[in-house]
Amino acid sequence: MNRHKVTKTIDFCYGHRLLNYSGKCRQLHGHNGLLEVDLASDDLDDLGMVVDFTDVKEKMRSWVHDHLDHQVLLHREDPLVPLLTGAGQPVFLMDTNPTAENVAALLWDVARDSGLPVTETRLWETSSSRASYRGGE
Repeated sequence: MNRHKVTKTIDFCYGHRLLNYSGKCRQLHGHNGLLEVDLASDDLDDLGMVVDFTDVKEKMRSWVHDHLDHQVLLHREDPLVPLLTGAGQPVFLMDTNPTAENVAALLWDVARDSGLPVTETRLWETSSSRASYRGGE
């Protein structure tokens, strides 16, 4: 178990809808999301940090703001994709339904691929609903 843990939060806005879903979320709608990224290590670096918050901000915040912020997250087979892209709307396509769970997993992969010591990502879709993901070793 890692002895030291830090968390960086990143807020962003996005729209989405769920494909093949019978509830309200089948309709196009938006969220003010809050991402929490947990990073951990057994040891601290020479400055006494798990990771510099500035490095996390540069890697994660820039990716989120470049790819997800004010975008419509859709399954790539959603019939709205051609309509929205044809109208010049920003769309981020996913191979899975853009649920909070799948977005949390996507962001865990982004953190890991950026070289960050990520242990968990949490996406707050609303102030009372969140999904988390802890990737494999």
